[in-house]
Amino acid sequence: MRWNLAYRTLLHDRGKLIAGLVGVIFSVVLVNLQGGLFFGLINKASLLVDRSNADIWIGHRGMHNVDFPHGIPERFRFVVAGVEGVAEVEPIRIGFGEISLPDGRFEDCVIVGVTEGTDLGRAYEVLEGQEDALQYPDGIVVDRCDDAKLVHPEIGEIREINGRRVRVMGKSEGILSFLVSPYVFMSYDQAVELSTEDPQNASYLLVRTENDSDPGQICRQIESLLPDVSAMPAGRYGRVSIHFWMTRAGLGVSFGAAAMLGLLVGLVMVGQTLYAMVLDRISEYATLRAIGLSERELLCILGLQSALVATIGIAIGMVITVILKTSLSTPRVTIEIPLMLYVGCGVLIFAICLFAAGLPYLRVRRIDPHTALQS
Repeated sequence: MRWNLAYRTLLHDRGKLIAGLVGVIFSVVLVNLQGGLFFGLINKASLLVDRSNADIWIGHRGMHNVDFPHGIPERFRFVVAGVEGVAEVEPIRIGFGEISLPDGRFEDCVIVGVTEGTDLGRAYEVLEGQEDALQYPDGIVVDRCDDAKLVHPEIGEIREINGRRVRVMGKSEGILSFLVSPYVFMSYDQAVELSTEDPQNASYLLVRTENDSDPGQICRQIESLLPDVSAMPAGRYGRVSIHFWMTRAGLGVSFGAAAMLGLLVGLVMVGQTLYAMVLDRISEYATLRAIGLSERELLCILGLQSALVATIGIAIGMVITVILKTSLSTPRVTIEIPLMLYVGCGVLIFAICLFAAGLPYLRVRRIDPHTALQS
């Protein structure tokens, strides 16, 4: 009886029902898309680490961000190679430079020098040009998504980086820096020549461990042998890089504020809709109270109405979110919505809708049945 009453009351005024559904749908879509944009953006901060094919990253003690390294002696690689469980160790060099543009201007870039003949540090996949692009003299790999910044370089086109000649020999897709500056991949030796840093130093040492080895234990051994370095499993260093930008740039606060605004709008619209429905039928609720409707049953009816609005709205909102994610997500503006965000958003908004049912409940429970019926 309670379910039937709640259902019929909602359907009787479809205009207000639609208004409540719009509030829930708006909240679901906004929270998921805001969260997806946040995850898509912040994950770029660890892109080099996540796609490096390395199990361990070794850098200067206190390393906190993959794009801002402090050099360590490259000779440390021979010490690391002797640690039990290390299968391969290679240096990588990361630094800033300026690449020339055809119109005479320059664009800042992030130089990434990787060792030839290994996939350690090779975060890219060549989709256009030569697969072995870095084996060509002066060869570099840039990303298609940075074509506009680099004024659409063609395969084989000659440019300059820090005053030295380079040749675009390959293009990847989706390897974008969290910074504004595009990544430019080249051989390690070429990166040393272009850099103004000490040529005896590497930015990091990348380690591939043996299959049955414990990366955490290997990191502790490395740090005991080389007190001036920090060694971290790749997953941990990726999280460290993300944490750096979250705390320094305040991204979590800005995206979180927008998501909370969406929740607030949904709460107001759902609460207002339910409250308006109650006010339109205040005499009917008074009659129910007069014939013995308990406060528990009243709260149950309002809760069922709110749950019905929430369930339908969340389902529609999730469908719209998936459609928008599929159509709007690009390598440059990536929308990554993990399963836990979908679940957490749905549970949270459902709980908020149930909470919103308390607003009309407080109004109805104060009705004097006799006075309402007489009027």
